[in-house]
Amino acid sequence: MSKANFSDDFKRDAVRQITERGYPVSEVSERLGVSTHSLYAWKKKFSQPSGGDDKDAEIRRLKRELSRVTEERDILKKATAYFAKDAK
Repeated sequence: MSKANFSDDFKRDAVRQITERGYPVSEVSERLGVSTHSLYAWKKKFSQPSGGDDKDAEIRRLKRELSRVTEERDILKKATAYFAKDAK
């Protein structure tokens, strides 16, 4: 049995059928005549990163910024109350 060489475009299209269109790996495997093992390997190689780390880092950054802005707001409220009391 000879090993077929598929182009990267073919592999990316196969991975898109699984990841973007939601077809099961077994169905894509049968339709394209490729082993499921190969599809999983291609998926690992060509699929878009989920960006989970980027999202987590963004959430942490936004929480820090929210904390800072909340603290600044509280300081300004206290300063406003202090100066309003002196104005009377």
